Amino acid sequence: MGKENWDYAIQMFGQSVTFDATNLMFRQTLRGVEEKKYRHNKTGAKMAGMKLMGVKTKISKARLTKDWKKLDQLAEEGLTVNPWDAQLNADLGDANKNQGDAIKKNDPDDAVAQDYYKIAIFGYDRAVKADLNNKKYLQTLAELFEERGEYDSASACWMRIVKLDPMDGEARKRATATSTMKVIDRGGYEGADSTKDAMADHEVTKRLNAAAAAGGADGPGMSEEADLQRACRKDPSKDNFLKLGDFLKRNGKLEASKDAFEEALKLSKNDQDIQEQVEDVEIELMQQELDTAKQAATENPDDEEATKKKSKLKNRVAKREREVLMHRVERYPTDLGLKFKLGILHRRFQEFEKAIPMLQQATKDHRHGVEALIALGSCFLSVKKLPLAVRQFEIAKDKIDPLDQPDLYKDCYYSLGRLAEKSGNTEAAEGYYVEVLGVDYEYKDARERLEGLQGGE
Repeated sequence: MGKENWDYAIQMFGQSVTFDATNLMFRQTLRGVEEKKYRHNKTGAKMAGMKLMGVKTKISKARLTKDWKKLDQLAEEGLTVNPWDAQLNADLGDANKNQGDAIKKNDPDDAVAQDYYKIAIFGYDRAVKADLNNKKYLQTLAELFEERGEYDSASACWMRIVKLDPMDGEARKRATATSTMKVIDRGGYEGADSTKDAMADHEVTKRLNAAAAAGGADGPGMSEEADLQRACRKDPSKDNFLKLGDFLKRNGKLEASKDAFEEALKLSKNDQDIQEQVEDVEIELMQQELDTAKQAATENPDDEEATKKKSKLKNRVAKREREVLMHRVERYPTDLGLKFKLGILHRRFQEFEKAIPMLQQATKDHRHGVEALIALGSCFLSVKKLPLAVRQFEIAKDKIDPLDQPDLYKDCYYSLGRLAEKSGNTEAAEGYYVEVLGVDYEYKDARERLEGLQGGE
């Protein structure tokens, strides 16, 4: 570092991370020298997007097989190319969160799990800074802060989500809940007989929780889940079942969470907010089943039954998501993100006349505007309205960065090439295909088409 030999410094700090993956300081220092190498340019190496395509493909495979250690290593490999990449930082956070969860499941008192959570927070914090409007990153970071008892930070994340999406009632509730948890946790008031005994009782409760997770819960304070179930039996109210459902959902017990939310729904006489929570858990359960089917199909590529099952489940999940989104678009008519998702699903089922108005409105969404334009163009193509299709792609092409969004870039320019070719504008078609091949030389049949237009040269 002193001689500013950043490549060698990165190599050595990278080895340090390999030898001690739970050392937060090693990770922080490694990221620091990576940033110095690129002179804090916020974009990393030249053509970083193209250089990262291979790594990101491997990351997808590691995630599918739940190989969290491999995912961690691949994320670090990618971050040497662009340490500011939001998705890579989130991948790093996710890998460490899952490793921490696995250790905590076997031994809730193991300090190594907390070391993994620290690195997970480090990764997701950088992901949020790189992509300030990503709700998913903010939500995961908030939950990690809650896990470590950092309630001020968790509340700030939830409030950030509320600011991004004022209709997100769940985030608003969680922001309030973390403030309450802070008072309980810092004061140690829960279960204390007197102010004098408050902190001592709180420490005892923490220890009992760990013991309960290892060997069962016999009484109040020994397990949060048991306490919530006891509260539901004692006072079967909507609020108690909601608390239980939320706790179970956060801890991955989705079937039980769905049951608790459904009970709360009955008690509330079909409150729409609670209905949405039931639907969210239902879709998560279906997605879990789909993930399992995908993994089975990947591991057994020659198994036709596994492939059919994956395809069937994929359609089933998409249909259910579409049903849910149709209701939510009616309930939240100003939420352009919901309209974008619904438009994409309508297009998937080839209901283009329904997809078009949704996507037209979604083009005004700063998060999905370019994707909406390209999806809208493909819908117009499908209904044979070629001038309208050309217009969408033309607007989109000037907004896409080939490094950050290579797939969208290729899709857009290839579509323009096909349209130009169809209209007889050979020169324009050649130019569009050249743009595609500059990003991906093997993309679809772009090379063959370009050679055909150039007379086989």
